[in-house]
Amino acid sequence: MERTIEEIRRRVVERVDEIAAELVEVSHLIHDRPEQNFEEHFASDLLARTAARNGLASERGAFGLDTAVHGETGSGPVVCVMSEYDALPGMGHGCGHNVIAAAGLGAAVALAAVADDAGGRLRWLGTPAEEGGGGKIIMARNGALEDVATAMMVHSAGHDLTTIDAIALRQIECDYEGAEAHAAAAPEKGRNALDAAVLGYMGVAALRQHILPTERVHGILTRAGEKPNIVPRHASSQWYVRSDTMESLGALTPRVVAALEAGAHACGCSSRVSFPGETYADLVANAEMSAVWVRHAATLGRRVGDPRSDGVRVVGSTDMGNVSHLVPTIHPMIASAPAGTAIHTEEFARHSRGPLADRAVVDGAKLLALCAVDFWTDPALRTRTAEEFSRTRRSDSVL
Repeated sequence: MERTIEEIRRRVVERVDEIAAELVEVSHLIHDRPEQNFEEHFASDLLARTAARNGLASERGAFGLDTAVHGETGSGPVVCVMSEYDALPGMGHGCGHNVIAAAGLGAAVALAAVADDAGGRLRWLGTPAEEGGGGKIIMARNGALEDVATAMMVHSAGHDLTTIDAIALRQIECDYEGAEAHAAAAPEKGRNALDAAVLGYMGVAALRQHILPTERVHGILTRAGEKPNIVPRHASSQWYVRSDTMESLGALTPRVVAALEAGAHACGCSSRVSFPGETYADLVANAEMSAVWVRHAATLGRRVGDPRSDGVRVVGSTDMGNVSHLVPTIHPMIASAPAGTAIHTEEFARHSRGPLADRAVVDGAKLLALCAVDFWTDPALRTRTAEEFSRTRRSDSVL
């Protein structure tokens, strides 16, 4: 049996090598045409067509989202491989989702060629709108993770790491309403909504002194008035509130809301708080499957660090966190830019079309495929993975 497993491993690696140039081209094309949340029509069409051309029939408009992609084949334990492909406003692929998309595609094509021989079922999902839209959460709500035994994806970074340090996130919008007036002729008749928003911002700034060191609150003003000589009647701010877990996020959120509303009280304005989008859960990486990734990465010359012991961390939030509370999940980071390059920067976006990113596409595809093969062919690994998931999952309320 071991020779058979080794043969299957060899076949997936060779299959990725066969389509390596095509995968890199897909990464470049997506990079050159960045699309934001739920607008990824070019990327989703490109991925579905490329998968079908290489033997994995795929559909768009899957699980309730127009720009989602779904391909499936084989029978047995279901391994779900995911691709992301949305971009950031203003900087394009500053998070390297073009690399993630192509790596997931490559793994899916390779696994489709061996699924029957390996005794497993592949589910490949193209998941839109990770950057705040919560595509994976919506898809999971619509059945995308039904029967899935493990889920996996790989994310771009400046280092090879076992996982991202993904903490829970909730979005807040606060709209302020006051009364307009001529700022010179009759300022006493105005109630300045911009002042209310600024005081709300300062209230949150004061709050930051008294939250956990691991918690994050950051925001922008999205509306601030029309002209300096008109007292602003309307103003708005948008916030991300992050905390270690869903539970601690629940405790922090009302404190942020109170600070925002205090600005309105101080200025004689009214405020309306809303919570757009999906709430992202913290990510719980499955150690059993992470160890498989680390072992295979070493064969490709990649030393994968552990953020808990190496001191190198990538902190953020992702809708893959919600997935990790529903099924055993890994979300390793793969070096696609020089060490220390921060994600969500123009510098990272430039490197996402460079030689390190191109290598990450190919290596990431191979590693995802190898992890899936091991999961399919090793019943003991499947048992350990499931048992660990039962011990470590933290919340059922993620959809």
